[in-house]
Amino acid sequence: MNRKVTVVGGAGNVGATVARAVAHKELADVVIIDIAETKAAGIALDIYQSCPVAGSSAKVVGFGATDDGFAHTANSDVVVITSGVPRKPGMSRDDLLAVNHDIMKSVTAQIVKYSPNTIIVPVANPLDAMSQAVYRLSGFPRQRVIGMAGVLDSARMRTFVAMELGVSVNDVNCFVLGGHGDTMVPLPRLSTVAGIPLTELVAMGTLSQAKLDEICTRTANGGAEITKLVGTSAWYAPGESAAAMVEAILKDQKRIMPCSVFLQGEYGINDLFVGVPVKLGAGGVEEIIQINLTESEKAALLKSAGAVKELVDVIKV
Repeated sequence: MNRKVTVVGGAGNVGATVARAVAHKELADVVIIDIAETKAAGIALDIYQSCPVAGSSAKVVGFGATDDGFAHTANSDVVVITSGVPRKPGMSRDDLLAVNHDIMKSVTAQIVKYSPNTIIVPVANPLDAMSQAVYRLSGFPRQRVIGMAGVLDSARMRTFVAMELGVSVNDVNCFVLGGHGDTMVPLPRLSTVAGIPLTELVAMGTLSQAKLDEICTRTANGGAEITKLVGTSAWYAPGESAAAMVEAILKDQKRIMPCSVFLQGEYGINDLFVGVPVKLGAGGVEEIIQINLTESEKAALLKSAGAVKELVDVIKV
């Protein structure tokens, strides 16, 4: 294959999930980079050996996070950054700020050196602040740095709605905007089951307002719930979400996905990474979709953006 996707931090749970999904879907050859060099090689070999079973001819290799290792990533079409310290029980995304910012500094320098034309998909938390750090450090245009957040948050909300109503997740579509944290903004008015807005289902009596509120709260705390149950951050849903973004880019699908992107006036927000719906294609972010929000939705989005700005100001990006 000619296309190449690099997963930095690929020996970790999230990174390995991304690498496996990209390889099994035969989207591109995959290079795994990790500070755990031996593990990176082993994870890569394991995924590579699973490709014949999956019916994929993708190649998968793994190297340490050294200059020699990054040399193998040269001319990557997409680089997914999953590097970072995972959350432990009781730890917020904000606690990870300083340590993961330092990791972004070293990783981004290598990405720019070897793949100056790539598209970067940051996944490390705190997501929006780390995306902004990568954007500033890389010097890339805003179309080529796209944080993975809304795809995951929307998938969690879809799951909770489907569980509550006893319907297929394939018939549920949900939009979650804002920062990837406790202040995220689920939008029931624009979330649907077979095209019927959740707010309409409440009016019909199919779904109670209390249950809808519970779903929105559970969505906002979705990551913390997994961390409490498992003892570390989630990986299957985040990994698959990042892989879905990679697929949209490599296949030029023009999919509308909620992603964390650098806003310059859209939604009344300036110079800040916040989750909003965008069109993803070969150029990365090809359009930022501006939805008409109610006053309460707008206020919630601005509040969420304010929480992101607090983190961004701490690391001065």
